[in-house]
Amino acid sequence: MMLHATRIIGCALAAGLLSAPALAQSTKTEQLTVVGAGGVLQDAERAVFFRPFADANKVQLTEDSYSGQMAKVRAMVDTGSVSWDVLQVEQNSLLSGCEEGLFEKIDWTGIGDRRDFIDGAYSECGVGAFVWSMVMTYDRSRIADGPKNWADFWNVQRWPGKRGLRQTAKMTLEIALLADGVPREEVYKVLATPAGVERAFASLDRLKPNILWWTSGAEPIERLASSDVVMSAAFNGRVAAANQGGRSFALAWDGQVLGVDYWAIPKGAKNRATAERFIAFASRPEVQARFPSHIAYGVTNRKANLAVDPKLAADLPTSPANFALAVPLDTAFWADHGEALEARFANWRSR
Repeated sequence: MMLHATRIIGCALAAGLLSAPALAQSTKTEQLTVVGAGGVLQDAERAVFFRPFADANKVQLTEDSYSGQMAKVRAMVDTGSVSWDVLQVEQNSLLSGCEEGLFEKIDWTGIGDRRDFIDGAYSECGVGAFVWSMVMTYDRSRIADGPKNWADFWNVQRWPGKRGLRQTAKMTLEIALLADGVPREEVYKVLATPAGVERAFASLDRLKPNILWWTSGAEPIERLASSDVVMSAAFNGRVAAANQGGRSFALAWDGQVLGVDYWAIPKGAKNRATAERFIAFASRPEVQARFPSHIAYGVTNRKANLAVDPKLAADLPTSPANFALAVPLDTAFWADHGEALEARFANWRSR
């Protein structure tokens, strides 16, 4: 009887010892590091995606931001020291990074039906987060009858002063061809030829003395507000946010270069399962539908599009009227030609 009791106590103690690590693991707070592009965009992401996900799932969420360069992601993956779990990434960076093995493959069974997403918003390594566009903007309080398109942007005789352009070949070469009279639907057909590349750089040559380059999305808005430039290329959501803050900046949709940013998971992310749950949460239509009320970017879930306030939808790049004036960013083109064109662009800019 005594021996039997001792065995029971011993088994109970063993069971307790065995269950302690499991109990500790089950109560451990989940961690997640999410990386955005900073500024008002990340403010919107925080309000709609980051905080609601962390609160609903009891996740300790840490934010970071970057300017879109893939060098840091590549260094993390190459050295096996990945400190980011989810990042916002542009189309061509996603495609080239996926081919290079810098991102985990997405398990779409946990995300939803791909048919629920707009064309181009799903990928082997990413899920569309939002739709943005590069537009032309100027201060309507300073220019009453302002430019309407990129050809006007190049007209320094009628509108003297500095212009802001993004310091990348991507989107800048498209804009240069539009300014030179290339129809929207032929931009990539022209740019895919040696003569078209020459034409784009010749167009930039004419404007070069008047260009101030920017690298972060906040810069063109700040420079426009301080009168450092009279007009600029800028992300439409940044312009709309400035107007909500009391500015009167124009949104010229003719020739907008439209793209999609994605959620992606770096290869070897420490918290991959939590990252996948975050992306699934951020892809829900009821969650995405709240995004345009914080920043004027389009959403990627078709059901979310139907739920967006019609008053807000009219000022999004994805509205029918605005989309008809767009040049959709050609991801495959930039994946194939981006390295060579960016190298030539950097050399041209330094001369």
